[in-house]
Amino acid sequence: MNKGAGSGPTAAAAAAAAQKQKTLMQRVETDIASIVDNFSQLVNVARVFYCLESYLFFVITLFPLKVNDPPVRNSQESFMMEMRASRMVQAADSLLKLVSELKQTAIFSGFASLNDHVEQRTNEFNQQAEKTDRMLARIGEEAAASLKELEAHYYSSGHRTTQNSQQ
Repeated sequence: MNKGAGSGPTAAAAAAAAQKQKTLMQRVETDIASIVDNFSQLVNVARVFYCLESYLFFVITLFPLKVNDPPVRNSQESFMMEMRASRMVQAADSLLKLVSELKQTAIFSGFASLNDHVEQRTNEFNQQAEKTDRMLARIGEEAAASLKELEAHYYSSGHRTTQNSQQ
């Protein structure tokens, strides 16, 4: 695995992560702007709707019904309120999906970092195992040399010859 700066899988992953972060931030900004815009329009329509509703009783009795008369306007304003509320719900739903996606990203990136940590620890343990093997081999060689020295000393000693003659 190439771990050099500016090249290889690490650089490609960093570039992909930066692009994804930029895209997610754009989605957040768009969704929040949509919620704020639709909310302010909903409040404006609701003010007009409330004024028209109180005015409606007097206007219906005085004037004949036309296309722009209060009952038609009232239904238009009601429709506008429903449409704005629906858009707010859609933007909020989009934000919730974005949060879910961010959670999944965090979980999976957590697994990636966990895998990196496991790989690092595995390498450390492999190095420790190699060091231990070298140490055991050195101890074995020293033990073999000491044993040969003891054997040589035993076979050349007078103690060995006295034991053989007593038998």
